[in-house]
Amino acid sequence: MSDFDELLDPGVKDNPSNVVGSSLPNANAVLTLGILSIVGCLLYYIPGLICGIIALSMYPKVKRQYMQDPARFEASFKNAKGGYVCAIIGTSLSAFCILIVVIALGVGASLFGRF
Repeated sequence: MSDFDELLDPGVKDNPSNVVGSSLPNANAVLTLGILSIVGCLLYYIPGLICGIIALSMYPKVKRQYMQDPARFEASFKNAKGGYVCAIIGTSLSAFCILIVVIALGVGASLFGRF
């Protein structure tokens, strides 16, 4: 930064949070939980469903903070958006797999109930 930045935009040196490229709070948490929801859906379904629901519930707050100052949070919002997409995929796959297991158990119970 040059000495003339203070003349053009007073308060820039005093407030370090005005830096372009600042990270959104919980953006990385949304990304991490979104990825874990996909991994969890491949392992045991329930952890994937839980992580996905948590990531989906955290995303609106992150988006609201991004909308207040889009230029400042551009890079970290891309991470949050990626986590949101991963959370949707992981939650959907987990719910679908749980539904298949419940249907299979119901069919199995009805077949063995006849004997």
